[in-house]
Amino acid sequence: MNIKDHIRSIPDFPKPGIMFYDISTLLAHAEAWRDTVRQLKEAVEPHKPALLVGIESRGFLAAAPLALAMGLGFVMIRKRGKLPGDIITHNYDLEYGTDTIEIQADAIKPGTRVVVLDDLLATGGTMAAAISLLRRVGADVAAAQFIIELGFLNGAAKLDVPVQSVVRYES
Repeated sequence: MNIKDHIRSIPDFPKPGIMFYDISTLLAHAEAWRDTVRQLKEAVEPHKPALLVGIESRGFLAAAPLALAMGLGFVMIRKRGKLPGDIITHNYDLEYGTDTIEIQADAIKPGTRVVVLDDLLATGGTMAAAISLLRRVGADVAAAQFIIELGFLNGAAKLDVPVQSVVRYES
């Protein structure tokens, strides 16, 4: 199945000149979504993670069902102010400003092997920040996995772990 056939492209969103790749249509197509999760599983299994980590919010959509399919736990990296308890915070720069992500301090035991997932790899800033945050809590980050990669933005070059995606766009 060609997963790209189930991803809607929306020009000029959220601003002129940007092409938005919408996975809503993929999620709504049961067979295509099942095949996407199967492909994610095949890509992630060789890394032998003990936990999967998803980045808010669309990364949750990939990581949670995959964790269930693989019999693994799932941990969330969230935006500022969304997690209770003791948290570890990481501020990072984006091409248009700054942002903050957080993880619960006790979510991952030091030395735990993880794979971190998000829906889309563009410039790599958010994933690089997530990897840095995970290392601060002692996680062994084995790989980064995406549904979509915008190869022409070279986001994978910012990441020092193996990077895989189900679908890749070159322009």
